[in-house]
Amino acid sequence: MNDLAILQPVIVLIGWTLVMLGWMFATRLPALSKAGIRMSGLVGTKASDADRSLPAQAQWKAHNYNHLLEQPTIFYAVCGVLALADAGRGAAVVLAWGYVILRIAHSLVQATVNRVQPRFVLFVLSSACLLALTAIAAITVF
Repeated sequence: MNDLAILQPVIVLIGWTLVMLGWMFATRLPALSKAGIRMSGLVGTKASDADRSLPAQAQWKAHNYNHLLEQPTIFYAVCGVLALADAGRGAAVVLAWGYVILRIAHSLVQATVNRVQPRFVLFVLSSACLLALTAIAAITVF
């Protein structure tokens, strides 16, 4: 039977993404109201329009939520491959947890102080975990 430990960090990152969704709504909706922007009057707007209209701190959560819907999709796929291939144990699990912890740290930095240098370091480190997970999956499958 497959060891499903590799799916635990997947569920945690999905949960974290939903936390960021809630945090985004909790900050963005009041910012829209304070700026006098009514959603009923918005037609065909883009995310960049909100960047011009809302305080940066309110947008940081939205930007991070979008980031959690980008690269982590590869993480989800790789962990799914590892689970299906019965290779989701050992180093793969450690790397998966490393990826999740680093992405959560990245979110907290971006959503609060939004300093680029620590965000970049966290992104590079999490990307290294993802690269290593992908290598394990490739070795397993091929």
